[in-house]
Amino acid sequence: MTTTAPPPGTTRVGPPRAAPDVPPRPVRPVVTELRLAAFASHWRRTLPLGPLTLLTGPSGSGASSALRAYEALARLGAGDALEDVFPDPVSCVPERAVADAEGRRGFRIGCTVDGPAGPVRLDVAVQAEPSLRIVGERLTAGGQTLLSTALRDPRRPTVQAAWHTAGQVPVTRAPLPDGRLATALLPLRVAGVTEGQLRVLAAAEQVVVGLHSAFLCDPLPGGMRGPARAGEERLRSGCDNLAAVLARTRTQCAHRHARLVAAAAAGCAGPVTALTTRESADGKVEALVGRGAGRTTPIGRLGDGELRYVALALVLLTGPHVLEVNTPDEIPWAMRALTVLTDGFDRGLDARQSGELLRLAAGICADGHLRLLGTVGEAGAALAGATEGAVLVDLSG
Repeated sequence: MTTTAPPPGTTRVGPPRAAPDVPPRPVRPVVTELRLAAFASHWRRTLPLGPLTLLTGPSGSGASSALRAYEALARLGAGDALEDVFPDPVSCVPERAVADAEGRRGFRIGCTVDGPAGPVRLDVAVQAEPSLRIVGERLTAGGQTLLSTALRDPRRPTVQAAWHTAGQVPVTRAPLPDGRLATALLPLRVAGVTEGQLRVLAAAEQVVVGLHSAFLCDPLPGGMRGPARAGEERLRSGCDNLAAVLARTRTQCAHRHARLVAAAAAGCAGPVTALTTRESADGKVEALVGRGAGRTTPIGRLGDGELRYVALALVLLTGPHVLEVNTPDEIPWAMRALTVLTDGFDRGLDARQSGELLRLAAGICADGHLRLLGTVGEAGAALAGATEGAVLVDLSG
């Protein structure tokens, strides 16, 4: 199982001409392409990713598995162990994949991360049977391979890695563990002395930062209805501690909280004049919806769609500072873009709520601090197709 390097770029020689309107290089590393060479139901598929990307298609088209591949790359980029990222690796192997003479089968995924170092491609080949291990990895930029790994001895839990140095020794070789992403390990192994080493480090760090800054969001209304423990002020993936986070945003993020109230008023039934909280003697916090004239309603009385709508609006409006995101603290958010992953972006929402949320997402994603990759059904796809700034990827073809 190997990955294929991109073809080298071409250079045009001719008379001078006016420079085209080329978009500036992203200041923050962002994933601009997801490659599913062989993963679950996908085969040789490449998905373009913009600031706001919605995947759609009939049941079984692989929208959810595409998000799963992105999440897997993000976790590998964060340094997670392969067995933790893929607890059921065989389910990721395409049905059409044929075992080799040694009974080995696997899958291949990759991405392109654009940023200050230019577009950098990462491709990973994973063996799922008979044992789980990374058997090949390639990091390329500008048509040049900066890092490659390959399985040389199946009896050893390592791969042979080679990375570009451009010094007295043009290539450095060393064994690396086959259960971790080599790209994520490079900053610990490369000294950064020669120009070649600095280029490898810049590319690897760009990929790691671009992938690592991800938040999986799946609001579960059942968990959001009850009170939350006071002090749990970073929103979890299931948004079950919504009440505690609202208590924080109301006091610390007044402007964003006011925008959240306005968004809730646009997407919830009945008047919404405030989102407040009430703390009980046992240290629990309950969220309340202001209805005007001094009346409040426990947030648990909202419908499932309303709760999902409020939670997603909160994520979009507040960003990484109130989310439970496992990212490196040494890199400020001014140099990173958070990517929110949400399977079923429009699940449980009516057309009005979906439209409001899409417009909100498009406006927020346009400034470059936050990106969103989600899946939508037919109704959500129709709305996304009419939303300026949204990239709709149809997987039905």
